[in-house]
Amino acid sequence: MAVSSTEPDTQPFALMGVLNVTPDSFSDGGLFVTPGAAVARGLELVAEGAAIVDVGGESTRPGATPVGVGEETRRVLSVIEGLVAGTAVASISVDTMKAAVARAALSAGARMVNDVSALRADAEMAEVVAESGAQCCLTHMRGMPSTMQQDPRYDNVVDDVRAFLEQRLSFAVSAGIAEERVLLDPGIGFGKSMAHNLALLRHIDKLVELGRPVVIGTSRKSFLGRIAAEAAGVEDAAGPEARLPGTIASNVLAFERGARVFRVHDVAAVRDALAVAAATLAAND
Repeated sequence: MAVSSTEPDTQPFALMGVLNVTPDSFSDGGLFVTPGAAVARGLELVAEGAAIVDVGGESTRPGATPVGVGEETRRVLSVIEGLVAGTAVASISVDTMKAAVARAALSAGARMVNDVSALRADAEMAEVVAESGAQCCLTHMRGMPSTMQQDPRYDNVVDDVRAFLEQRLSFAVSAGIAEERVLLDPGIGFGKSMAHNLALLRHIDKLVELGRPVVIGTSRKSFLGRIAAEAAGVEDAAGPEARLPGTIASNVLAFERGARVFRVHDVAAVRDALAVAAATLAAND
């Protein structure tokens, strides 16, 4: 699947590789905090099949502590520069809610802004994206990372998330961002209970109806560990390193329901699973 309006649509899906250059991300915090290690990991993700490498300098895990603009920029900028110089195959994305960080990243060669606040956290973000011509991913999140998992409630999570994403898409277009450059993410785990997450995965087709590529980010998330623990009959949830089977299952199901971009840590394994799913669904009886 094409990840920008100028690229040929040759694949039925696109993989967004997760590259956290943070000390406190829930799964890989501290592993890639030096620029050299981060660039090497990013290029590894590309070699495994990532069409997008999403570089994040501020953790958005539940309860995460925000970092300042200067520190976040310092963490991501040299990594983005290194990745842009190192690959012409993948697009580089910056995972940020701050316009100043996005501006610096785009100037360094990033081509996408992944804003989990959906252009709400920083009043200047929409203008930065519009002026750059970059793609952007708009995510549904209840509250902010520090508070989002405090008793999340919805009247109807699917309807509420759909209405939010529709409104934010309209806002983005009104701010000058080309509609064909917008991706939509229901924000699995961003202010949702396990039941909310599963309801959204069951009804991805309702979000696909909005007409933009739907991004799914279930990779290694805690609700998958809880499901695995229940299946195994144990009390403690499976840790992040044991959640690949759940990640694959949730992404394959989401693909069948119409999602087309998958934000994952384990690119090669998910690529292979989605390739099998795509071939099966495309096969003629």
